[in-house]
Order: sequence, then structure tokens, then C-alpha cells
Amino acid sequence: MTPRIYLDYNATTPIHPEILPLVISNLSKLGNPSSIHWAGREAKKIITQSRESIASLLHCDPLEIVFTSGGSEGNNLALKGAIDSSGTRNEIICSEVEHPSIIKTCEALETRGFKVHWLKISRDGEVDLESLEKMLSEKTALVTCQLVNNETGNIFPLKKIARVAHQVGALVHSDMVQALGKIQVDLKAMDVDFATFAGHKFYALKGAGFLFVKKGTHVEPLIHGGGQERARRAGTENALAIASFGDAARILGPRIVEQNIRLEKMRDDLQDRILTEIPESHVNGAKGKRVSNTLNVTFENVDGETLLINLDTKGIAISSGAACSSGSQEPSPVLTAMGLTPKEASQSLRVSLGWLTTQAEVDKFLETLCVAVSQIRKIVIEENIERELA
Repeated sequence: MTPRIYLDYNATTPIHPEILPLVISNLSKLGNPSSIHWAGREAKKIITQSRESIASLLHCDPLEIVFTSGGSEGNNLALKGAIDSSGTRNEIICSEVEHPSIIKTCEALETRGFKVHWLKISRDGEVDLESLEKMLSEKTALVTCQLVNNETGNIFPLKKIARVAHQVGALVHSDMVQALGKIQVDLKAMDVDFATFAGHKFYALKGAGFLFVKKGTHVEPLIHGGGQERARRAGTENALAIASFGDAARILGPRIVEQNIRLEKMRDDLQDRILTEIPESHVNGAKGKRVSNTLNVTFENVDGETLLINLDTKGIAISSGAACSSGSQEPSPVLTAMGLTPKEASQSLRVSLGWLTTQAEVDKFLETLCVAVSQIRKIVIEENIERELA
């Protein structure tokens, strides 16, 4: 049986082995957190403890956390909820390399009459801060820019962005889904008004995330109903998934630095070996600041989807872009926004390592990758010769 190697941690992380027993132990705690009897109080206590653990890790107040179903809901709540309470301000600034749940929400807001300015990111993975300052005005309601890009791993200067945006009275939102577990996140120091997180990107269950809403900042709810989450997000809370998120924050949070020192060494070594052993390969966003686990590479004369499928047949799971855009025949909009040609973008793959990745897995991946790239390029050459002779 073909051994399986998982190198797609930016799409989702497996449940951490130390979190799984706690998930199982909580399966029997089935009370509704809104009920006042013993079963409800037990579930409510789990949510309260999780809120406190997450807040401690991210340096915010527990009451600034609004639990959601995940990143996409959090992004929609932030953008639509902020805009609905923005008064006369009717302009949004959004980076061109955001997650689809941000891009599509901004496009939806455009149909409601809001003006969206698209902030460019360079081929090196750097924000054009001069352009941002020119876009900002008293009409700006919100600036949204992720902290870590999901495809290249580039880290953006959010603290600088927040400072210049606040000077004109604009609110600031950041999709931080890809940051948690990869860098230290201090929400107080970053001074953003909203930030989005998802548990399944940090070794917890799918189905729970949260939106950080800075004290004193108003957000209109997307979902109306009961008074859960201080009337900011109605619906019975997913206590089991929230508990796993809290456990991850409490147990894994203190290990973030040490784990990412290990991953950075592993990633940098893999990057050097790919560039050395596979000719005509290029790392995307390499000159910009990146998180430790992410490597996005373009292989000339190799179709990315073909390479991905080839590796999948050999038990290796990687990605050609954002998981939420999988199945699309279009090249990565993130890479094309960064200046790659559609052809270059379609020849690119993302490798994302995780806390459970071993050196043996990376070595096996590289060995398999070298063979696959060589085979595909050989086929391309043969097809080109056949066309020339026809």
C-alpha cells in the first residue's frame, strides 16, 4: 500500500494527537449552552474556558471574541457588519491577494454601491504602502488585508497598515486564519479593529472559528435570532469544536516558536534542494517576509494540475492554490495579482508543512517530485517534437 504524505497544512490541519482525546472526552457533554440547567451550564463553561484560553494566547479580552463557524463566516461578518454601520463612508480598500471569502464579499458590496480600491502586492510579496496612503480618504470605511497569505506565506505589515488607516478614521480588518500557529499574534499590539480566525488551521476541529471585534467597535450581525455571542452571532454554539479550539490554544500555543524554528529549517532546506536539483524552478514571494512552513514554487514547462495529480497517485497531498478555489480551471488569482503570467501561475504548486511533518516525509516528497517533474517535462518535449513533425 502506498504510504501517504500530507503536505497541505495551509488547507487544513489534522487534529493534533494531544487534542483528540480531549475531543472524545467532550462528546458526551451535549447540553445546549443557552440552557440554564446543569447540562447547559456544563456546555457554557466549556465555551467560557475556551474563550479565555484563546484570548490569553492572542492578547485580547475574552469579550472581544465572537465565535463563528469558521474563516469565511468571520470574514463576511467583519466586512458586511462593518459596512452596515459605516455611516456615510462608502469606500473599501482590499488587497488583491485575499482569500476568496474576502474578494467575493467585496465584489458583492460593489453591487450595493460601495467603491472598492484594490491594493497591489508585488511579485516579491510586498504591500505597496505608498498606493495605500493615496487610496485612503475620509470616505474610506474599511481596509482589509490579511496578515499571512495562504498561497505564498508572505507576511504583510499590518501594524503599519492599521496606523495609516486609523489616521483617516477607517476601520481595519485582517484575515489572520493562516497566521495562527505560524507566528506569534498580538492583537493588542497590531491595533486592528477586526481579525478572523479558524480552528481547523490550528489542529482543532472544523466548524469553529471566531471574529475578533475590538472593544468599542460595532458590528451588525449577519445572523439574527437568539442572543448568543452578546447578540452578535445568533445560533447554538458548536461547543465541541470550540472546546477543541480552546484546547489547541492552551496546549499548543506555548510551542509555536519552537515548532516554527524547526519548520523553517526544514522548509529552507527543501527550497534549496528543489532549486538545486530541479532546473528552471522558481520560488514565489521568496524575497518578502514569509511564515516558516510555506513554499510556493513555479516549475517551467510543467502543468501544476498534472504534477499535483501525479504526486497524488503516489500518496502525496499538496495544493495548487487556495482549497476554496480547487476545481477551478483558472490559474491562481493570487499569483497573477502578484505579477506572474497566467502560464507561470498554472505551473506553480504550494507545499505547506505542519507540526506533524517529519524529515523523512520531506525527503520522500523531494525524491518523488524530482522524478515527476522530469517525467512530465519529457512528455512535453515529445509532444512538441510530434507537433513540429506533423
